[in-house]
Amino acid sequence: MGLLPLVQNETIKIWKKKRFLVILLLLAALIPMFTYAQMKVAQNNQKQFGSQDWRLVTQQQIQDYTNRLASNRVPEEWKKYIRVQVKVLQYYLDKNVDPKAPNGVTFTTTFVANAIGLFIPLMVMVIASDLVSSEHSAGTIKLLLTRPVQRWKVLASKYIALIFYISLTVLATALLAYLISGLVFGYGGWQLPSFTGFKIVGSEVDASNVHPVPQWLYLIMEMGLVWFAALIVGFMSLMVSVLVRSTAAGMGIMLAVLIAGNILTNMVSSWETAKYLFMVNLTLTDYLSGRLPPIEGMDLAFSMTVLAVWGIASLIVSFWVFTKKDILN
Repeated sequence: MGLLPLVQNETIKIWKKKRFLVILLLLAALIPMFTYAQMKVAQNNQKQFGSQDWRLVTQQQIQDYTNRLASNRVPEEWKKYIRVQVKVLQYYLDKNVDPKAPNGVTFTTTFVANAIGLFIPLMVMVIASDLVSSEHSAGTIKLLLTRPVQRWKVLASKYIALIFYISLTVLATALLAYLISGLVFGYGGWQLPSFTGFKIVGSEVDASNVHPVPQWLYLIMEMGLVWFAALIVGFMSLMVSVLVRSTAAGMGIMLAVLIAGNILTNMVSSWETAKYLFMVNLTLTDYLSGRLPPIEGMDLAFSMTVLAVWGIASLIVSFWVFTKKDILN
């Protein structure tokens, strides 16, 4: 039997579980909440400054950050982050470009960037974490592995189907964010400039390679990074599904890992070894916007390399275990 029929079968199985539909419903329910929150922020800014002048808002942000830098209660690692944000915001002011112009495109880029660390990985985990373990729970593992098909093809079909649904999840997140937020903020903004190329050295910002790109290109770049991060999470989740026979246990393991990684990202600035953990490297979009990395010395190439190594390792472990699995026990 060829690989294509197996992929079609796995795709149908995932669809029949209706988890992707649940993901769409979650997005359709949560995105309006974030849109409303963003709208209230814009309204509060207008009340506070008497206008919607983004320069006043940005200047106030810089002033707030500066005041926090003067406080002795703020930890030094947080001050590094604040100094970087001040310089990035000042750069936008100097170039007379609103980094958060209210429109559907900027809302989408902001929403997706904030979702890469936990929200999108959790949705991917829901799909991937039972692709193999559910076969044990349903008692179909023996039928699956005793078919006249090489085991590696069976697992490969699951990976291909997973990649397809990961792509759909990332695309659906951006599309729904744009369509829903556009009802409030408008659907324009595709040609507005967005700056990228910031290089963080300690608490200094190297702007020598910073250049403007249109919002549509920035969104494509961001979506590519989100897709790559989601792909690695999917591979890790599928590996756990191969190793653990219980779907609930597999989901629990990945849920704990992802939440722990989200917490570590904000706390590991002095633990240099943590930069080799895949969870700490998920927020790839931060490198586009010029945010301070979790640990000094990390950059986009480093994080993508670490994630790639974890992804390849999970593939090797998954195929080795799956092809050697004893289905009688």
